[in-house]
Amino acid sequence: MADRRNVTVVDHPIIRTKLSVLRDATTSHRQFRDLLDEIAMLMTYEVTRDFPTREHVVQTPLEPMPGHELARNVTLVPVLRAGLGMADGVLWILPEARVGHLGVYRDEKSLEPVPYYQKLPPDIVETEVLVIDPMLATGGSAIAAITYLKNHGVTNLRFMCLVAAPEGVDALTDAHPDVPIYCAAIDRQLNEKGYILPGLGDAGDRIFGT
Repeated sequence: MADRRNVTVVDHPIIRTKLSVLRDATTSHRQFRDLLDEIAMLMTYEVTRDFPTREHVVQTPLEPMPGHELARNVTLVPVLRAGLGMADGVLWILPEARVGHLGVYRDEKSLEPVPYYQKLPPDIVETEVLVIDPMLATGGSAIAAITYLKNHGVTNLRFMCLVAAPEGVDALTDAHPDVPIYCAAIDRQLNEKGYILPGLGDAGDRIFGT
């Protein structure tokens, strides 16, 4: 087992409750999308807990006072396509964040990641970067996305997902031990097809109704 000191399970009663409904096979596509946004929004508080801030003067109706603002801009990078399902929830908390996109899909036979699209803000290296994907299964897509970002000079990276498999957590931790991982749950295992058990099914299919 890899060293998991850099892994945070955001364990909260409201998140646990919403995640249980998200897992339910009878949950509709619309409700699934809404819950995904809500859980992502709630998790963002924990993911950004130690973001650096700087002081600036705020003029209240009565007098000036020292206030705070984030020290760096934030870039949200959903791993296409399922990562898009979490983007709005994070943007509710970080409305000024820019959004980059990385397209990576998992080959169903080899289970290896295949990149197909990249579009990032030009100054992404100067920002705090949140890579988001609902599922961390084999870890291949997350590793490929983070490797791509590091190769382009990004250093302030965090990975955020809802449900993770132990195999994916260990693979990502081994490949990128410096990148914090945040999830709502670590499930039991992967099956022979690389799906998380008990999991919540194919997140992309349940988001988009495909």
